[in-house]
Amino acid sequence: MNFVVNRPLKGWLDGIGLIAPGLPDWAQAAAVLRGEQPWQNAPAVLPAPALLPPAERRRASRVIRLALALGQEAAAQAGADLSQLATVFTASGADGHNCHALCEQLASDDRQISPTRFHNSVHNAAAGYWGIATRSMAPCQVICAYDGSFGAGLLDALAQVVLDRRPVLLIAYDSEYPEPLHAKRPLPDAAGMAWLLSPERSAASLAQLQVTTGMQDAPSTMEQPELEALRHTYPALRALPVLQALAQRRSADLVLDYLPGHSLGVKIEAQGQPC
Repeated sequence: MNFVVNRPLKGWLDGIGLIAPGLPDWAQAAAVLRGEQPWQNAPAVLPAPALLPPAERRRASRVIRLALALGQEAAAQAGADLSQLATVFTASGADGHNCHALCEQLASDDRQISPTRFHNSVHNAAAGYWGIATRSMAPCQVICAYDGSFGAGLLDALAQVVLDRRPVLLIAYDSEYPEPLHAKRPLPDAAGMAWLLSPERSAASLAQLQVTTGMQDAPSTMEQPELEALRHTYPALRALPVLQALAQRRSADLVLDYLPGHSLGVKIEAQGQPC
């Protein structure tokens, strides 16, 4: 996929969700991004998906817990109704632990796959669980563009905001694979972010975003080596420079990774709201 638009896509950012190693939520991450406290390495904390019924909650994998927690945090910050939000789910891979278990099962003498393993193996499993949890009948897109997944998801979400004039919740997430797949895709933990994007400014708006395609500039990076390692390691965290600007309540012109040979220009006009 090479999505190029002829004019900038504009929208308002009303809510943020973030989970990463050492960054358990957006509030604590904002303090780290402002330099008020140091980043300390710690496993990603994945809350139990309280929105799900008990049976589905027990079956929820790490990927599903991550995606639901991210979306819920971003929507709660903006005071949005989960059941009414269009969504875009984007991830560079799949459920690594479930994929590993399926491969082990298929390599054994007993190749009977459990229904739970099977239905959690599809790329849109997190979106399906979101629909169950929120009872949402709103439009939903599920995207994978490998390391360009965040950029692809952002373009899709903003295009819907511009064309349909409705809020869209973007949820980007990645999770680890056990060995031996880990050697080929070395993601050490789970991480992701969610953005609630809207067509009009509201009391919840943190910034106006303007995204342009067709660029070939090098992506913006983080000055702190440990935060740059997070940005570089997890495709879902490629927009950490945007979040740092928002945490510091400053406007900025940044560049985000997209597809090989292509990048996205992101202009942020901060609104001075507390982050």
